[in-house]
Amino acid sequence: MRFKDVFSIIGPGMIGPSSSHTAGAVRLGRVARGLFGEQPEQADIIFYGSFAATYGGHGTDLAVIAGLLQFDSDDERVPDSLDLADKLGMKVTFQTGSGAAVHPNTLAINLLSGSKSAQMTGCSIGGGNIEVVEVNGFDLKFTANYPTLILFHDDQPGVLASITRLLSDANINIGYMDVDRKGRLGQAATAVETDGEISEELLAKAKRLDHVNNLNYIDLNGGVPH
Repeated sequence: MRFKDVFSIIGPGMIGPSSSHTAGAVRLGRVARGLFGEQPEQADIIFYGSFAATYGGHGTDLAVIAGLLQFDSDDERVPDSLDLADKLGMKVTFQTGSGAAVHPNTLAINLLSGSKSAQMTGCSIGGGNIEVVEVNGFDLKFTANYPTLILFHDDQPGVLASITRLLSDANINIGYMDVDRKGRLGQAATAVETDGEISEELLAKAKRLDHVNNLNYIDLNGGVPH
């Protein structure tokens, strides 16, 4: 793996013994919370590979729940996250999965509140860095190292052009984009990582674009998830 910055090498400030098993897990939890848009009533976590073997001893279970509570990796409340989640009414379950995973440190997060649900699979790839590989059944890859816009939309001509035009008109550069679809002219999803923050006004415009059904905005370094 090629490291792009010093953070990738030395890792983040954190509570816990391992940047991969704790700091990365916090980050995955924070991304899942951003995708869901609110505190879930129930969180079901499935650990794979090395995570499955060591999550209890390394505090990965505490870390991912801390992320779902929107704590950062250096928050002193991380070790108490399960108790805090219980007090807030969040039911939590942990399972281990079998079979080959896309990375040794992989977990799946399933969130539920009433009829609302979301699912995300991601990996902790070292130094507190992560890669999301699946969102709500779509094969979407992104790192959340930058402000990230996730759009769920119809697979129709011009949708991607309207998204990129909207960002371009706001002088926001796209650093990375990934797209997946269920089938030709069916449902699709797009992940867009940008070099600049996306304002509330711009998010509102994006929601009004033709064929856009829903969107989420994740900025782990500043903005509030939507």
